[in-house]
Amino acid sequence: MINAARLGRLPIMRVDARGLTFDVRTGGPADGVPVLLLHGFPQHGGEWDDVVPALHAAGLRTYALDQRGYSPGARPAAVEAYRIPELVADAAGVLDALGVKAAHVVGHDWGAIVAWGLAAAYPERVRTLTAVSVPHPAAMAHALATDRRQRARSAYIALFRKQGTAERVLLALDAAALRRMLGGVGDPARVARYADPMREPGALTAALNWYRAMSGADLKAVGPVGVPTTFVWSDRDAAIGRTAAEACAAHVTGDYRLVELPGVTHWIPDEGPAPLAEAVLARVRA
Repeated sequence: MINAARLGRLPIMRVDARGLTFDVRTGGPADGVPVLLLHGFPQHGGEWDDVVPALHAAGLRTYALDQRGYSPGARPAAVEAYRIPELVADAAGVLDALGVKAAHVVGHDWGAIVAWGLAAAYPERVRTLTAVSVPHPAAMAHALATDRRQRARSAYIALFRKQGTAERVLLALDAAALRRMLGGVGDPARVARYADPMREPGALTAALNWYRAMSGADLKAVGPVGVPTTFVWSDRDAAIGRTAAEACAAHVTGDYRLVELPGVTHWIPDEGPAPLAEAVLARVRA
């Protein structure tokens, strides 16, 4: 069942899939070719608001999903409910509920991991893939094994996996640490747009459960991707270094391109929406 309500900049549809209710921001021509947009931590589907106008102008229909743990109606308590196969199945289930057989898929940060998993496991559902900031899991594994600087960049994950401790650290003093982490997205109002929902009861724990449920086995299970793929990486990303970015190509068997955005941080959809939209459209039209 799909119910529509207007919240924020774009209308939000509430989509029932897999026994959960997901919020999905929708826009663009009703008959446009569908694009599924998957956000990262600790944001929500609104991170695509500055990207989608260019996609709509090109005739595309966008669906920006608030993923498991971020949609209030899709917030199971168990940590294991946030394993990568569950997140990937959510994306496929939402496409089913929307009546979309195949979509162009764009994912940022954790949303990129879900997008990689969807393209690997369900290539028939993915017309093209644009992964933003986070490369194929195997490329990350390579970088972590060979690049001590990447290991240092990824050290924050150890904190995020500590139940209770991470919540206390990130939410202390009016969520000061969480707000600092989000500083690259823009002005204080934009930071608050992402930080404030994480202060709702259970919201941050659900978002952190993605890290706590993450396992080497699930990451290794994401195989090579054969669909046409673009990886968009920014050279000021504090979390993902060049070793991981350049290793990505080895795990795509279809047409592949790396788009590097100079002078941009990890928060590409907020900080570089125009070049990101250009990269998405170039991939869609290729």
